[in-house]
Formats: sequence, structure tokens, C-alpha cells
Amino acid sequence: MNFEKTLISGEFIKRYKRFFVDVKINGNLITAHCPNTGSMEGLLRKGNKVWLSKSENPNRKLKYTLQMIEVNLSKVGVNTHLTNKIVFEALENELIEDFQKKGEIKKEIKFGKNSRFDFLIQKKNKRSFIEVKNVTLSRKKGIAEFPDAITSRGLKHINELLEAHKHGYEIYLLFVVQRDDCTEFKLAKDIDPKYSECLLKAVKKKLKVLCYDCKLTSKGIKLNRKIKLKL
Repeated sequence: MNFEKTLISGEFIKRYKRFFVDVKINGNLITAHCPNTGSMEGLLRKGNKVWLSKSENPNRKLKYTLQMIEVNLSKVGVNTHLTNKIVFEALENELIEDFQKKGEIKKEIKFGKNSRFDFLIQKKNKRSFIEVKNVTLSRKKGIAEFPDAITSRGLKHINELLEAHKHGYEIYLLFVVQRDDCTEFKLAKDIDPKYSECLLKAVKKKLKVLCYDCKLTSKGIKLNRKIKLKL
């Protein structure tokens, strides 16, 4: 997934009101949109290098959007709105091991009355739902973790996937680690024990969990390699 234009670098100053960040670009202080509702734990250190995109839309109040933050010389993608685009490109190019014979790919598919999954893969008589989660948290070198805050929405998605399995669908939860400095993934049980417990029970009920990291540059983000799960 390539950005429309090469990103602009700056210096992180602070985040506030959840969706706003102050950044210095060439000595000038600007306010940018922060497209991430999570805690972004471990990323928001004053002075960290950041990368932003700039919109040419004259109607936008905030011209800049935060896309990446550098931590310990590694870039971390923080725009959760890009995660499904990264995955869709990977599915189309058969970069995900479990879906190398991809079949038909559908996005944002409704299931039941109140459910919607990120992707449906159909191939002959096989139907697979994929729900995608963005990961930025790493509290220990080389280990990515999810979630970075209590996630009632994440719990809801797991239960909806299990319901879909009862109707004959294969079900997948795909964790996309928007960084390339981790070799393992684990659940942040101390942050949200209910989510961890629910996911582990769902695995026993045929939920398949996948995890991939990403390669990030100022020009784009691409799904990279499958990393080890330690559930």
C-alpha cells in the first residue's frame, strides 16, 4: 500500500483530546489529526521522529495526518484506517500463507443483523471470514502485544466470529503488527484479561489466529512476514 505522496518528517511534541497531536516541522509547530483511538503506549515520547501525510483538500481543518512514529530506530504505523488496505493488497497478491489460492475477496461483509466482518474469502464451497486487528504495542524487545487498552469491541468481534462458525464459515483473526522490530506476538493479558480469556477459548472452538508484521517506509506500508504466536 503506497501513500499518494512521500510522507513528511517532523518531531512529536504531544497528543491531546485523543485525535490531536502537535508536531514540529522545520521548526514550525502544527496540529495534526491522530487516526488512532488506542493508548499508543510506548510511542508518545516528546522528541520522537514522526511522519505525516498532507492533504490538498481545501475543506479540511487539519491538513496533516499522523502516519508513523519512530521508536528505537524502527518505524511504527499508527493509522488504523490503513490496516485493511494493507491486508487487501496482501490478499490480492497472495502474500498471506493461508490464502495463497485466494478465491473471491469481498470487503466489509454483513453477517446476521448487527455483524460486519472485514473480509470474506470465497472459493468453491469454502467460505472464510477474516477480522483484522492493528497492533502497535511492544513493551519488551522483539514482542508485539494486543490490545493496548480494554477492547469491548474486540470481544464482540470474537463472539460474532464464533457465531459465523456455527453457520459453516471458517473464521480467522488476523493481527497486523505495523512495525518490523518484533519476532513474536502475545496477548496483553494484564491490560485486558477478559479479551485474552475469550480469545483463548475461541481458539479451542476453531478460531484461527494469524499474525504478520509490516515493512514501513515514507513511501508505503506492506505486509511482510508471518511471526510466531505465543498464545
